[in-house]
Amino acid sequence: MTIRIVLADDHPIVREGLASVLETQPDFEVVGQANDGAEAVDIVSALKPDVVLLDLEMPSLDGVQALRAMRAENAQVKALVFTAFDTDERIIGAVQAGARGYLLKGAPREELFGAIRVVAQGGSTLQPVVAAKLMERMTNSPASSLEPLTEREREVLQFMAQGLQNKEIAGQLHISERTVKFHVSAVLAKLGAGNRTEAVRMAVQHGLIQL
Repeated sequence: MTIRIVLADDHPIVREGLASVLETQPDFEVVGQANDGAEAVDIVSALKPDVVLLDLEMPSLDGVQALRAMRAENAQVKALVFTAFDTDERIIGAVQAGARGYLLKGAPREELFGAIRVVAQGGSTLQPVVAAKLMERMTNSPASSLEPLTEREREVLQFMAQGLQNKEIAGQLHISERTVKFHVSAVLAKLGAGNRTEAVRMAVQHGLIQL
């Protein structure tokens, strides 16, 4: 089985070097490259790769925002964060957005190869300490700490609750599908939700919308 990979990193030399390294593996194929978060969202939407290798620090949308936007459109997106940042906040933010794994850029290439294969098969490479920190964060996050939604975000959320997809919501609100995608991403980020279904459930629980 060939694992189709999209790379998202704003440094061309890093991206090209990574692509060369990955393509030494007979079961890897780099099908797309993005130099910022917004481009990554579009490429993943168009190509539907098996794994997205995602940097966290990018222009336009950072890695966490981009991943939320990708998963708002398709909850099956499998992302492996590959970055130079290793703070707890960065790790937890990436995991909350739906990352399946987290590797530092100094990791040995064999470790990277293995992580990509695990994530492609639906597994996770997150360490137990990361899962523990995430559970602690979720347990200690009261509803009152939720960042307030804008009026437009509430409108988008209400349509999400009705089961409408981005294209349908765009038609209802007379805005572009791309704009809807970013509103959905913002809603997921503010609610700390991993996908649309979870966002709607949390919004109902917190009284933000009514079904």
